[in-house]
Amino acid sequence: MVERARQLPRRAVDEQAPGDSLQRRDLADGGRLHLDRPLPFLVVAAHAGEPVNLARQLARISASSLLWKTSPKGQHDAASALHEALQALRGRFPQVLLVSLYDLPPDTALDDTSPRLERLEFVLGASDDAPAQAAAAALAQALQDLEIEQRKARVAPVDAVDAGPAAPLLAGLADGVSRLTLGLPPVYRVPGGDSVYPQVFRSMESAVFDALLRACAAFMQASAPGPAFHHRLLGRSHMIQAVRDVDAALEAISRSFEFLLAVSPINTVEERDRYLAGNQPTLPEFRYRPLTISPETSKRALFAIDVRSVEDPVLETIFLEKQREIDLQLTLLQARNSADFPHASVMLYGAVDAPLLALARDILAGIAPDEDGEDPCIDCHAVQAAAETMLARYRADDPGFEAEVCLRKDIAPGLMVSGRSVLISTATRMRRRRLDALLQHEIGVHVLTFSNGGRQGLSIFGTGLAGYEGIQEGLGVFAEYLAGGLTAARLRLLAARVLAVDAMLSGADFVACERLLRREHGFAPATAFGIVARVFRSGGLSKDAIYLRGLYEVFRTVQAGEPLEPFWFGKIAARHVPCVDDLLRRGLLSAPRSRPEVLSRPQAQARLETIRGGIPFIEALRGDAT
Repeated sequence: MVERARQLPRRAVDEQAPGDSLQRRDLADGGRLHLDRPLPFLVVAAHAGEPVNLARQLARISASSLLWKTSPKGQHDAASALHEALQALRGRFPQVLLVSLYDLPPDTALDDTSPRLERLEFVLGASDDAPAQAAAAALAQALQDLEIEQRKARVAPVDAVDAGPAAPLLAGLADGVSRLTLGLPPVYRVPGGDSVYPQVFRSMESAVFDALLRACAAFMQASAPGPAFHHRLLGRSHMIQAVRDVDAALEAISRSFEFLLAVSPINTVEERDRYLAGNQPTLPEFRYRPLTISPETSKRALFAIDVRSVEDPVLETIFLEKQREIDLQLTLLQARNSADFPHASVMLYGAVDAPLLALARDILAGIAPDEDGEDPCIDCHAVQAAAETMLARYRADDPGFEAEVCLRKDIAPGLMVSGRSVLISTATRMRRRRLDALLQHEIGVHVLTFSNGGRQGLSIFGTGLAGYEGIQEGLGVFAEYLAGGLTAARLRLLAARVLAVDAMLSGADFVACERLLRREHGFAPATAFGIVARVFRSGGLSKDAIYLRGLYEVFRTVQAGEPLEPFWFGKIAARHVPCVDDLLRRGLLSAPRSRPEVLSRPQAQARLETIRGGIPFIEALRGDAT
């Protein structure tokens, strides 16, 4: 659950003065002092210049840190910077915690053929004062809960605090400085050489960093008791330039191609008419836009981005995930109209599992097609006018809500959103009663999250964190439900997409999938063609299964009493809610500028309460689907 960001209590951190901005200074031989803001602790690490060093990395990503190389110049600069930093901090806080980190030596009895692994054992020392002992207890507890590569952690307490390569600079510190020393087990190193296990290193970095924040929070509570606060508030509250550079680089590559347009046919309407006119249907001959990029060249640029430079575990994880997702999209572009395309699409969007397939079948069996009655059809121009009217309402509340509506001849009937653009096919004809719900989906979710996310200071929240599309489409369909426009026809269409994706992935061709929907589930020929044409884009795209999957995920989220608020910060996946919470606590994200207008409707609030009351999924949706 995302909470509003809370400020650290004044008894722990003074109100920032005008000069309390980020302080970051390079020292001799690669050393550095980094003070994100005044905090009553300083994480220090000395190293001998190893290519990879966990203690150095943990200090590097901390909000208040000093790291240096154990060379004469490095030691000299570090001594001066340490004196300066401690003098400044002790002038503001009654007690300061100095956390010294160092890598323990490897077990020399091991090599790369050994049948046993390096022990996951930390060595922890603390000064005798109560705040330091409280920090040590919190740190030991957090570390003892770790399990990495099937190894449970152990913590060996020691009396001495003068250990590791930083010890010579830390001896004889003045009163008012508490000490914490942590030796880090080299489980990430390959025995007998200089190589490392990258995934183990990342796991250690993330887990130990969180444990250190817990220790610092415990120290602050013990040295100046007051209201509790979340330990993640002690992370960085400033983005360094490397963060913005990586974000911009990923954004540039992501925006260099329109993925869905690149994999979607430009002649769907013509092929539909030809297919339906034939007595013996033949496979459609779809045509595609030529690629505007070279996927191979884009991949080289993509992996030239140094994501590790951002010095923030949460942001690094988000960027690495996005890097991998863009790589998969580029792989799909390379595989267009080949036998490899469906398999690559499963890596990006997933396959159809048994519970989702059963849910789709239950919907088709339990919800009959609805009757349109006297409801008139409207064309693309009416849809365009309604979209412009809705955008005007959002702009009235938020002048920064920027979007455009475009008519396109080269897309299939319907609507789609690309960034801030609402694209409407000129072949679109739809029932009027579906219009409001459809716009709540496309504008009230897709455009809104693009607009909100794009103003978070990181463009990735606007273009989308990796894997966001499932929950995003689920939120869109859920908005249709809250607006009272999730008709039986629409719900059955989402279920049919799941069946078509499953059949395609099982080896059925276009004609077999179209006949499945038409003959076994009663879909009209044009509707069945439209569903299957989407699924067979570029040779077979599993994306269309995410709509029903995402809708069910949103339903379960609401039913569990969890808020939807995190999803309005930008385009995120459900797994990113803790990341949003972390960044919000640290002041790196701001509250959403806009919220879906459908949520303000009494009907929508009533439906949310009904779901929270425990109504089954299909029963809740059946109210509209009549």
